[in-house]
Amino acid sequence: MSPWIKIALLVVLAGLASLVLVPSPGSESPRVGERAPAVVLPDLAGHEVTLAALRGRAVALNFWATWCPPCKEELPALAEAWRGARGSCVEFVGVTEESSREDALAEVARHGLPYPVLLDADGALARAYGVTGLPRTYLIDAEGNLRKVFSGRIT
Repeated sequence: MSPWIKIALLVVLAGLASLVLVPSPGSESPRVGERAPAVVLPDLAGHEVTLAALRGRAVALNFWATWCPPCKEELPALAEAWRGARGSCVEFVGVTEESSREDALAEVARHGLPYPVLLDADGALARAYGVTGLPRTYLIDAEGNLRKVFSGRIT
């Protein structure tokens, strides 16, 4: 078999593998202007937090993981933004996925995160939001509609 045929086969196999292995947003993923999926997750203390309880305030919903370097790089900026917006009409909520409670607690302490951080242990909420890469932040308006999506690290 010619080396070029082998290379072509490898490229085709890699493409097929990426279609199977890389998650893609499902048909239920929210679009800008649509209602944001419900959030019902425990925070790091084990208390249930819901997006519905924050209705009437805009929410910056930030998905991150303890093993994600860009996620950890943006945490201080998010903490500072929260401090600057304290008492205003916006809330910040972190959602850590594929991270243990202990690892999340350590990162929260290391970066002094003042806002609630929720545990998405099985990734169900991330799938509902169509998260395909971390970090990702969703801006949700006071009525619960998705207004903007930020992919990657924000400052």
